[in-house]
Amino acid sequence: MDKKVITRITVVSFIVGVMIAVQYNTVQMPTTRDTRDIWEIRQELSEEKKRHSELLSEIATLSSVVEEYENNDTESQAQILKDTVEELKQRAGLSSITGPGVVLNIVPAAELLEMGFQIEPISPNLLIRLVNEIYRYNGHFIEIDGQRLVHTSAIRDINGKTTVNGVPIDSTNIDIYIITENFEKAEKLYSYLFASAFRDDFYLDNLSLVINEAQPSITVSAYDGNLSNTYLVENDKGE
Repeated sequence: MDKKVITRITVVSFIVGVMIAVQYNTVQMPTTRDTRDIWEIRQELSEEKKRHSELLSEIATLSSVVEEYENNDTESQAQILKDTVEELKQRAGLSSITGPGVVLNIVPAAELLEMGFQIEPISPNLLIRLVNEIYRYNGHFIEIDGQRLVHTSAIRDINGKTTVNGVPIDSTNIDIYIITENFEKAEKLYSYLFASAFRDDFYLDNLSLVINEAQPSITVSAYDGNLSNTYLVENDKGE
């Protein structure tokens, strides 16, 4: 056989072999390896199912409102629409709301203060972690040191001060009001926060997280800023 033909066959065979090896390696060894154990996966699945259930409940509620609106006369429709707008304002944070919930206090750790430890202001990262835990365990409406949290709220460091909605909060004495869907969920939120090791993170920063028992009625104030609308445009024609 001609040497040129043998050389060509060898080169082609080598290229094909490399391509097959690369494809096999890609299938057998993915770039990102999932290192989560079965319990972490089950927990994530549980959270996703919970969100799915909440979405289905929301869809059912909105469908009920639409059906009620379509089946009533003009005067009743106006009242239904007014009630719906008020509910949406509450959920968006534009009006105050009262309901069952839990009150938290962040204060300097007394024993550390007496021993002369320097009390630093609460960090934005620690406050964000606390807020995420509250939302995770069914906290619906939150007010931090007089600032209502809404979907546009930001907790960040500005010029060395922790701010909520761009407003500096008290360095070491902070009251947090949380409203839940019902009193039972308020009790569950209290039990979780009280039993968790999350409070140790505050102690490491020379702070103490005081978790008060669930209350049947607390009030969260309205957001006093302006909410920006990216996709909604006001119709000035009155149509």
